[in-house]
Amino acid sequence: MYANEWKKNAIGVMDKIEATQMEKIKEVATVMADCIQSGHMVHTFGCGHANLPIEEMYPRIGGFVGFHPLCELPLTFFTHIVGEMGIEQFLFLERCEGYGKTIMSSWNFDKNDVLWLFSHTGINAVNIDVALEAKKLGMKVIVFGSASETGNKVPRHSCGKNLFQIADYVVDSCCPLQDASVKMKKEFDKIGPLSTMAFVTTVWMTICTVAEILEERDVKLYIHPSHNVPGDTTAHERLDAASSSTGNSSLESSTLQILQIHCRCGYHGGSFYSQPAVPERNGLPAEADCEFNFAP
Repeated sequence: MYANEWKKNAIGVMDKIEATQMEKIKEVATVMADCIQSGHMVHTFGCGHANLPIEEMYPRIGGFVGFHPLCELPLTFFTHIVGEMGIEQFLFLERCEGYGKTIMSSWNFDKNDVLWLFSHTGINAVNIDVALEAKKLGMKVIVFGSASETGNKVPRHSCGKNLFQIADYVVDSCCPLQDASVKMKKEFDKIGPLSTMAFVTTVWMTICTVAEILEERDVKLYIHPSHNVPGDTTAHERLDAASSSTGNSSLESSTLQILQIHCRCGYHGGSFYSQPAVPERNGLPAEADCEFNFAP
C-alpha cells in the first residue's frame, strides 16, 4: 500500500535525523537556550509549508515563552489557490528579492536575538533576504532544511549563496530534494511529501533539548498548558503565567522584549497600538517609546 510506503519513508527520515543530526541539534539548542536565558528572543521564519513548523512551536500546548513567530500572511496563506492571495502570488513573492528585507524592516531586533529559519531547498530570495538582514544586525542565524541535498545549488538571489551557505548553524532535515517520496504506478510525479514531517520532528527534538538545558540551569519555563484535561483546576492560571512570565527575572525581561518587539504594530491584552518606524534597527526601542494599553 502507498500508505505503508509513506510511513516507511517518514520513519526512515526520522531515524536518519536521530542518527546524523543530534550533535547539531544539541549545538543549536544551546545557542537558543543561551539566548532565552539572557532575556532575548528566538525569532522564527518560514514561508509556504515551511511556515507550518513556525505555527507548530509557539504559541501552542507544550510550547514555552522564548520563541517569536514572524508570520508574513502573503507567504503563509495561499490556500485560496486562485484569486486573491493565491498560489501564483505566493510563488512570485517568495522569489522576489528585496521583499524579505522589507519584512525585516517592520520589526525591531536586538543583536543578541537569534533567527531560526526553515526552508526545504534554501534557494528562494525571501528567506535569503531575511537571513542576510539578521546577520547585518549581528544576530546568529540557524537554518533547518535539506542542506545535503541542496549542496551548492544556485540560489534565486543576487548574493550568489543559498541559505545553508549563509547560516551560522545548519541542521539537515534529511529529506529528498524532490520532497514527495511515494512512486505511483500510473503517474509521473510522486506523492507523499516528507519535509513538513521532518521539520516538525526537528522542531520538537530541538525545543525539548532547549527545555532540558534550561531546566538543568534552574531556569523557570513558562509553558502553555492544555485547558482540556478534566480535573485540572489550575490550567488557566498557568496559561496566565506563560502569557505574563512573572516570577522569573530572566523571563520577565523576555516578556518585556516581546512587548517591545511588537511595539511598532501589535496586539496585546485586547488593545491595538502602533509606533512609527525607528531609525536604528540594531536594538530595541526604549521602554518609553512603547505605549501599552492592557484590557482588564
